[in-house]
Amino acid sequence: MWRLGFFFHDMAFGLLTVFIPLYLVFHFSSSSLHLLGGPLLALGVMTSIAIFCSIPASFLWGYLCDATRHYKIFILLAFASIATILFLMTLPFAQNLIVFVCLYVAMQMLHVAHESPKNVLVTEHYSRNDWEKTFGVYEGITELGTIVGLAIGIFLFASSLSFSILSNYTLYLCSGLSVVALVLSALLVADPLMIFERRLVRIERKMDYANRGFEGSSRLMDGLPWDGSLKEESFAGFVIAIVLFALATSLFFTPLPIFLREGLGLSTSWVYVAYILNSIGGTTGYFLIARRSYSINIRKQMPRFVLSRSIIIFILVGVILLGLSPKIMTGVLLIFIGFAYAMYYIMMLSLSMEVIPQGKAGLFDGMVGLGSAIGAFIGPFLAFHLNYVPMFVITAVVFFVAYLTLKLFR
Repeated sequence: MWRLGFFFHDMAFGLLTVFIPLYLVFHFSSSSLHLLGGPLLALGVMTSIAIFCSIPASFLWGYLCDATRHYKIFILLAFASIATILFLMTLPFAQNLIVFVCLYVAMQMLHVAHESPKNVLVTEHYSRNDWEKTFGVYEGITELGTIVGLAIGIFLFASSLSFSILSNYTLYLCSGLSVVALVLSALLVADPLMIFERRLVRIERKMDYANRGFEGSSRLMDGLPWDGSLKEESFAGFVIAIVLFALATSLFFTPLPIFLREGLGLSTSWVYVAYILNSIGGTTGYFLIARRSYSINIRKQMPRFVLSRSIIIFILVGVILLGLSPKIMTGVLLIFIGFAYAMYYIMMLSLSMEVIPQGKAGLFDGMVGLGSAIGAFIGPFLAFHLNYVPMFVITAVVFFVAYLTLKLFR
């Protein structure tokens, strides 16, 4: 039941995922946008600044929630801040581009306050064997909220109302959904009574390593063969892979609404449909890994889903260049892109909670933020200067490099 508030939160952000890029490009005057280099570059600048600023915020919130051992309060802070800032965006003073960008940056910095506490709630309320299942169920439920939010966007923008009127309705609605998320979380979320599971997992990892060492040495001393390994996972490789995957994801998705609207000629409602297809793939992946979590070897499977993302985007490039029903095929491929992301994300998140020490719960979100910030700027920049197809090729290559990193440094 504690996940219900997060469902409404993701409903709001599902609606905002497509709305914010289109709002920036079509709501503000061309002269204002050209101060930041034009529509695409303005989108990249705003998004990258917001994510860069959220990186130290992620570390701060992660440290504070573990230091105070209070997690619920940071979730409530995030939802209350989002509701307030979205309402402020409807006021006359926020019609200035610089003010809007400042509000958006502030919202992202406060939004990440709920990420680390949410991850800790899962890891401390459940045993290690249930982490993949619990994360999968949580992400699946919230992804359903994203789908509902995107569906609301379809109906909103299918109406005959002007974009300026719809934009205010959308911001009011998202603000209201955040208030609902705030109230439900205040009622349903509870801090864990005891906080020891992550520490216990790290002790178990050290004991397993020592046990393998004793087993190997005893067998070798007795002249018996031993096919085990004392190699530990590379933390540096782990971090680099997180950053590269997030970079490629942001590189692809930041300019995607503009590509779908202008490159493929889709209406705003159909752009929401495309994102719904991506979320359907993600939801399927989340519930599948929750169902099969006990039978999946995440250390072996995770690199395959990173590679699959690279392959899918290479296929997308071929579809666009050859003109193979690009509108339909893009929607189909977005389903598989969402599925691959869901499988990777749950596996990587569970591993991160194993290896990241207590007090540094924000490290995972910080590394994701670093990659996302770089990709958020480079994506629109490449799309503006090189066009979308070269940008997609570079995205696929970065995914492939992330795959190689996981394979080489595992």
